[in-house]
Amino acid sequence: QLVESGGGLVQTGGSLRLSCALSAFTLPYYAIGWFHEAPGKERKGVAYVIHDDGSTAYADSVKGRFTISRDSAKNTVHLVMNSLKPEDTGVYYCATEILPLESHLLMMPGYYTYFGQGTQVTVSS
Repeated sequence: QLVESGGGLVQTGGSLRLSCALSAFTLPYYAIGWFHEAPGKERKGVAYVIHDDGSTAYADSVKGRFTISRDSAKNTVHLVMNSLKPEDTGVYYCATEILPLESHLLMMPGYYTYFGQGTQVTVSS
């Protein structure tokens, strides 16, 4: 099980830190991704981190503003979101995939098997 937390209401330019707890997830995973589902739109990849080497990647829309990181001791992955914009509003989901994927697939939610319930982020203008 994956459990997201940390969402909320913030003004434009503000910051939030989302967390994805994997304490109940017992399978060895290959990667963890964060996905954003804006109102009325399809879910899109935001960032991912590969478990073995810690390498990361980001969607162009969040580069320089968002940072994904792992806390191995707590079995948690964080997404720090700075300089938030109204278009960042939506539900954020974390997801894991246990099988290796080519890097160009890791931003696609359809290739992930396990998703959390999501956490709402609202950025007011």
